[in-house]
Amino acid sequence: MPEPQILVTGANRGIGAAIATELAATGCSVVGLTRSGTSAAGAAIACDVSDEGTIARAIGAVAEQGPIAGLVNNAGLYEAHLSAELAAADFERIMRVNATAVVVTARHVYPHLKRAGGGLIVNIGSYYDKLGVAKTVAYCASKAAVGAITRCLAVEWAADNIRVIDVAPGYIATDLNAKFRARDATQRWIKQRIPAGRAGTPAEIGRLVAMLFNSDISYLTGETIYVDGGLGMNH
Repeated sequence: MPEPQILVTGANRGIGAAIATELAATGCSVVGLTRSGTSAAGAAIACDVSDEGTIARAIGAVAEQGPIAGLVNNAGLYEAHLSAELAAADFERIMRVNATAVVVTARHVYPHLKRAGGGLIVNIGSYYDKLGVAKTVAYCASKAAVGAITRCLAVEWAADNIRVIDVAPGYIATDLNAKFRARDATQRWIKQRIPAGRAGTPAEIGRLVAMLFNSDISYLTGETIYVDGGLGMNH
């Protein structure tokens, strides 16, 4: 009998790579859905989450290899734009990757989870979902949508034994922000603004996601779990 598989979008770098690695380390069978067709751990299939056709084909290919036990919607896009100059096309592109893709990918995974008797979907949101941040109206709106999507799917699919949880990271140290983090001003901001006194690590997000998949907490669904060192609640 093939091992049940967990799909992770954007599993080739950053937080997605850490999630795939931590899941694999706990013995989970991981399949990365990435534009490059590569993953930090486990198998991988090329998939552009902004295109529903490629999502459907990728999930279908995974299902041919064995049952699907879960999904991590991690792939995302961040861009900064002055709101007064933000083109509708730019807003819609960010929403398509960060929010629409979450719904579409979950919808295509749903019948496989239902057939298997249930499963878990983890959506990767952001602590920006509850903040007002200059130049990030599209990103903040998309991550607020992830929380709403999570709640709605959790309520609708609970009867099918499918849980949906939103994991919302705060300021996480990745290769993409390494140069920015190296600045003295950034280091001062981190120590002054984040109660934990440091940036988080991708591995910490990965371990939380792996814990959710490996723990029998069937009553936990629809919630947003913030992992931000206290940053989002600090005043």
